[in-house]
Amino acid sequence: MAAAGWYHRDISQVVAEELLAKAGRDGSFLVRDSESVKGAYALCLLFQRHVYTYRILPDDEGLLSVQAIQGIQAKCFRTLPDLIGAYQHPNNGLVTPLLHPVHRARPDEDSDGEDARGWGHTVPCPGAPPSSRTHIPQQLHQRLQEQVHSSPASDFMGFMAEYLTHHVQLDLEALCHGHPQLRHLSTALATACRALHGEIDFTLAGLETLARVFDPPASPRSPAREQGFLSSDPDLELLLSKISTVNHLLSSLEKKVLKSLQEMVTRHNLALPSVAMAPLPAARPLAVQNFEVKAGKSQRAVLTVDVESGTVTVTKRGSSSPEEVIPQDKILQLIKYQSEQSKVRLVCARENQKSLSRDFIFPSARKREAFCQLLQLMKIQHSNLDEPELISVYVGTWNMGSTPPPRSLASWLTSRGLGRTQDETTACIPHDIYVVGTQENSLGDREWVEFLCASLKTLMAIDYRVVALQCLWSIKIVVLVKPEHQRRISHVHTSSVKTGIANTLGNKGAVGVSFLFNGTSFGFINCHLASGSEKTHRRNQNYSDILHSLALGDKRLGGFDLTLRFTHLFWFGDLNYRLDMDVQDILTHVVKKEFQTLLAVDQLNLEREKSKVFLRFSEGDISFPPTYRYERGTRDTYVWQKSKPTGVRINVPSWCDRILWKSHPETHVVCNSYGCTDDIVTSDHSPVFATFEVGVTSQFVPKEAPGSSPEALACIEWESIEVILKTTSHSKCCIEFHSYCLEEVQRSGENTSQNCDIPGFLKLGWSSKHLPVLNPILPDLEYLGDQHLLLSIKGVESCESYGECCLALRSAIGATAQQFETFLFHRGEETGSVRGWMRVRVPRGRCGTRERLYEWISFEEEDAEPAAEPPLRPKPPPQRLRSRPRSLPEPATDYTNPAYFIFEGVP
Repeated sequence: MAAAGWYHRDISQVVAEELLAKAGRDGSFLVRDSESVKGAYALCLLFQRHVYTYRILPDDEGLLSVQAIQGIQAKCFRTLPDLIGAYQHPNNGLVTPLLHPVHRARPDEDSDGEDARGWGHTVPCPGAPPSSRTHIPQQLHQRLQEQVHSSPASDFMGFMAEYLTHHVQLDLEALCHGHPQLRHLSTALATACRALHGEIDFTLAGLETLARVFDPPASPRSPAREQGFLSSDPDLELLLSKISTVNHLLSSLEKKVLKSLQEMVTRHNLALPSVAMAPLPAARPLAVQNFEVKAGKSQRAVLTVDVESGTVTVTKRGSSSPEEVIPQDKILQLIKYQSEQSKVRLVCARENQKSLSRDFIFPSARKREAFCQLLQLMKIQHSNLDEPELISVYVGTWNMGSTPPPRSLASWLTSRGLGRTQDETTACIPHDIYVVGTQENSLGDREWVEFLCASLKTLMAIDYRVVALQCLWSIKIVVLVKPEHQRRISHVHTSSVKTGIANTLGNKGAVGVSFLFNGTSFGFINCHLASGSEKTHRRNQNYSDILHSLALGDKRLGGFDLTLRFTHLFWFGDLNYRLDMDVQDILTHVVKKEFQTLLAVDQLNLEREKSKVFLRFSEGDISFPPTYRYERGTRDTYVWQKSKPTGVRINVPSWCDRILWKSHPETHVVCNSYGCTDDIVTSDHSPVFATFEVGVTSQFVPKEAPGSSPEALACIEWESIEVILKTTSHSKCCIEFHSYCLEEVQRSGENTSQNCDIPGFLKLGWSSKHLPVLNPILPDLEYLGDQHLLLSIKGVESCESYGECCLALRSAIGATAQQFETFLFHRGEETGSVRGWMRVRVPRGRCGTRERLYEWISFEEEDAEPAAEPPLRPKPPPQRLRSRPRSLPEPATDYTNPAYFIFEGVP
């Protein structure tokens, strides 16, 4: 039997419906992996322009059957092809027989010989007999022949041709019987690499000899081990061990020589050279900072910020005595003007008045931001809180180009260089969390972490603690925190996904780390996507594979889109998206610093506009030049031609290295810097950095015991919910409600109204009677203002999600119901929208709240005045004027997809 073309593995429900819609014939079908039950399948069947989904479930003995259909006795089958064959006949309980299989589209092959999903063009279905795979060796051999003419490695190709002709079938059969060792491939590779053993032995012996020169006399290298390397039989495992040893010796030799020379200097009392490491500074207080400003229309003044003493001093220019000294507890509000980026208003409390406002204009927006950051830090240091409400997060990404880093990473770790950078007055203020992602990092894991920790200790005089290290080949992510925060970190998870050739090689892929900081969940993903200007679709597929396969966050939220599992998710790396413009035109715009013109043809921005990738993510404004591809050793020249065996390849200057983020609604996150260095030149990429101010929550301690009286319960009530799904199904659905403020998952009844008159869309409605009243575990307003609900729209029969979303409780707290509307996502795709009315009732006596440390800074227009009284409900955190590239349209407050308006006026 031929390989089953109707089996599509792990494609999403949206993709399945698109394929069936293209087929267009009643009885068209395909099978994909179930998203709700591991080891199960979903049978998708088209009939009268609607897609019906049936679950195929295995029993305890591994027999497969279609989930019970009313009035039809379930039939069991040993293999999936047997089941499909049986249901190709009528009267089996399906809406129509399985008539027309929908086959997988042949993936586009890229210039490196990678295809979008694997080497072969067909995927053997589960349970298929060995005869269905006999054509694979011929296909692989044919592809090898196509490569022989362009490859200089003719001898190696000969060994591989022998393997494909005579032995790949044996490995394939062994794999089908559960033996994934590929023994015959290992033998072929060991034979082909026999000459490499001699070359490595020669290089390894020389490196070890040099290393022994600088080894302490008391610990000589073992001769037996060297002899073992030289005399053992040349097998593949030994070869890999030798390569690893060479890599280790090369990366550690410079450090070993430096240490040995420093010991000689100390032992013989020689004068220390200038390159010797200076003694590490002790923990130091922040220096007092002065800012020259204009006060009023023309008056000049100096603002002096003393973080340690907690004061702001105003001194008129030319005066020897201060005009006013303002303690930090008297500063009520700091208002940043949006119309004038260098202007700020300080609202202070006075004894005889409610408040006094003063406006100050700084020389630049960067100076204003530095002043605001120092005042924020002052508030934090002098607060009486046991747990932080605001932390700073540093995110860095750098493709190191497989070369060791320079001795100093100071500019990268202190966010100095080009773009929106830190002012010198705040550059050396240590961040609470450092997250460093690298690609093509040739250093050993331990050596890289030690280098980062030592660099931060030199710069900040703090011994940062390692939260996590996750590596995939040369892709690495390291998370470091201040020592005082180590106890606040919990539930650390790490994961990696390979997206290289056939999704089995780790030269491309992603690594991720997730954890809780007290009550706030964080996710960090560092990725290296497919390269090449023409590989946009492949990069999009990499993104989708990472979203689907990266196992991070709370396992109970595994059914939700990865981007919804965290309060704050940061995604960064060498995304490799390029500029769609002639290289000479790009260079002209770069020289003129016309970055907005280039961002309009940036592939990542274009794909985001088309909702292909990074839906609802934010990115800081890009005001720095493209970070790739520079001539190594300088930042003055782009090298856009690269010679390869297949010819000259054009790599246009591009913003390959990016940092994006996505946060739950009505949370506080502000990007304070986004730029690249201009003095680190060892790679053809420039390091990129971004810093963030992030609001966090801690374990809430109520004043009264929860549930102490019947009236002490809060409740979340729904008046109605309306959902519009982009689907050709007309299945009944229910809504699942997930939240950390609920004891368990709650579920609604089936939808009470349904409309599928518009092709490709399904409108569902729920009345209040069919929606559950939710009772949070704590009824306090201060607690509920930080909580969120995750909603999942699930098919009643298939139990698979059509889309998920996140709602904030903060804006729904009050006596009257509030309207909400947002988008639905599933596996990185926008799948619909949801809107409705909800109300969060808080019992009397539990309505106390307080202003958060980050809420005293706000953004106002020129004529706006600060509010005299605080609002009754917790106000949403202030939003920045802009948090995404100017080349992208701003999101509207209503549904931005015009297709959602088609149901307006439809009953």
